[in-house]
Amino acid sequence: MRKTGETAAEPARDADLADIAAIYAHHVLTGTGTFEAVPPSIEEMQARHAAGIAAGYCWLVARDATGVLGFGYYGAFRPRTGYRWTVEDSVYVRDDVRGQGVGRSLVDALVGRAEAAGFRQMFALIGDSENAGSIGTHAALGFAHAGVMRAAGLKFGRWLDVVIMQRSLGRGNADVPDGWLG
Repeated sequence: MRKTGETAAEPARDADLADIAAIYAHHVLTGTGTFEAVPPSIEEMQARHAAGIAAGYCWLVARDATGVLGFGYYGAFRPRTGYRWTVEDSVYVRDDVRGQGVGRSLVDALVGRAEAAGFRQMFALIGDSENAGSIGTHAALGFAHAGVMRAAGLKFGRWLDVVIMQRSLGRGNADVPDGWLG
């Protein structure tokens, strides 16, 4: 069994996108962490990855000899100018290695990279209030519960909540970043 911290996260490469698409497809088809109902194609995942990187955001993977164990990324929280210092993370782990610290290592690495990039807040919008693994991982890494959107989405014939968790990055709201507008 893996121990937390043993899996290093590194930038996702184009060669990882087939594994990323397969991991995400599993979550789309069987889980409630995402509210998508149809798995995106590899081409769509390539487009999402390229758009995120082009916008200055980060996509990471954790891998070992068996391939990609999980992936995570952060991107824009909302498109309005006032949110440009705020990002939202998403993390998905291969089903056979869940609970072994892979998700934690990805979230931890995303936080570090977002801080280094100058972002001030990170949100996790966690699909399904019963998603104890993701909620626990984020809480263990300093995310606080910020609210719950009740019955925000419908999947598998049931209404699902979205748990909102938030973590300050770097100086958080202690000051106003240089170059702010608006």
